[in-house]
Amino acid sequence: MRKLLTGLFALSILASCSNLKNTSSSGSYPELKFINSIEIPFNQEFNNTKIGGLSGIDYDKKKDLYYIICDERAQENLSRFYTAKINITDNQIKGIAFQETNTLKNAQGSTFGNWTTSPETSADPEDIRYNPKNNSLVWTSEGARVVTADKTILQNPSITFMDLKGNFKEQLKLPSNLEMQKESKGPRNNGTLESITFDQNYKTLYTCLEEPLFEDGNQASTSKGGLIRFYEFDIKSQKNTAQYGYQLEAIANEPNPKGAFAVNGVAAIQFYKKNQFLVLERSYSTGTQPCTIKVFLCDFKKATDVKNHESLQNQKIEFISKKLILNMDDLGIYTDNIEGLTFGPKLTNGNRSLIFISDNNFSETQKTQVLLFEVKE
Repeated sequence: MRKLLTGLFALSILASCSNLKNTSSSGSYPELKFINSIEIPFNQEFNNTKIGGLSGIDYDKKKDLYYIICDERAQENLSRFYTAKINITDNQIKGIAFQETNTLKNAQGSTFGNWTTSPETSADPEDIRYNPKNNSLVWTSEGARVVTADKTILQNPSITFMDLKGNFKEQLKLPSNLEMQKESKGPRNNGTLESITFDQNYKTLYTCLEEPLFEDGNQASTSKGGLIRFYEFDIKSQKNTAQYGYQLEAIANEPNPKGAFAVNGVAAIQFYKKNQFLVLERSYSTGTQPCTIKVFLCDFKKATDVKNHESLQNQKIEFISKKLILNMDDLGIYTDNIEGLTFGPKLTNGNRSLIFISDNNFSETQKTQVLLFEVKE
C-alpha cells in the first residue's frame, strides 16, 4: 500500500543491484480494453464509516456481489470490509452501491486495535478473496516492521480465513522468511502481502510480496527492478508448497525532488488460467501525481521452486516469465493508487470484464476509482 509519509515512520528507497532480465511467456495473450470508470466522492459516508482505502476486491458471480476490503488500521473507523453492487449496464459502469459493512475480527473474536494508540493489536488489511466452495473469505494483512531508536514494532504479515461477517475461522502458518526481524532480514515494512488469489478449483492459494525480502536484494530503483517471491499454499494441508522468484520493473519516473520517496511493487494478482496470473505492478514517484499501472500476464510453468533458497541473489534459477499486456499510461486517463482487481460479470458480447479499484489513502488529493475493462481473448 502506498501510504502517506506521516505517522511513526517513513520509508527509504534503496537502489536495486539485480541485473537479471525478464522473459516473456509464450503463446497468445489477452487484450485488456478500457471501457470506462467512475469515481467515489472523497469521504463519502456509509454506515457511519468513511469510504476510502479500498485496496482489494473480489466478485461473487452467483450473488452479483463484490467484497471490498479497506486498509484503514482502525485510526478512525474499525478495520473492515464492504459488500457492494456495481451497476454495469450497456457494458458501462454506471455506479456502485454499498450494501453492508463488516468489521474484521481477530482470533479472540475482538476487533483490531488502533495503529496510532495500540499498534501491536492492529492489522493492515490489503486484499480479500471469496471462496464459493465453502462460502467464506480470506484476507491478507501486511503486518509492520518499525525499528527506530525509541520504538520497535514487529508484527508478522498474515493470511486469515473468515466467514462472510468478518468472524475469524483460522490462519495459515506462513514460512519463516515472512517473519518480521529486528535485523535487516526477512520482509520490509509496508512491502509484504499486498495481494492474494485462488486457483480455478479453490484448492490452492497464491500470494506474493510487494517488495523484496532483505536477503533477496534491494528494492526497485529508477534504473533496476527488484526480486520478489510468490508463495503457493495447499488449502487442505495449509502448507506452503512452493515459492517462485519474480523480477519487478524499475520505478517508472524519477522522483522530484531527486531522492524523495518512490516505489514500484506488486499491488494485486489475479488467477487467469493454469499456471498463469495477471500481475499488477504499481509505480509511484513523489512529484508525479498519477501512478504508473502495468499489468503482466505471468507464467509459472517453468519457474524454479525457490522455497529452499535463502536468497534469490546470484542463483541459477528460472524466474516467473512475464509479458506486458497493459500500461495504463497509454490510455490517456488519470490513474491513481490502483491496488485491487477482479474478474466481473460477462459483457453482452460474452467476453469477461475486469474491474480495478484504487486506494486513495484517505487523502483529499487522491481518488477512489473503479475502472472497467473488457478482456479480449
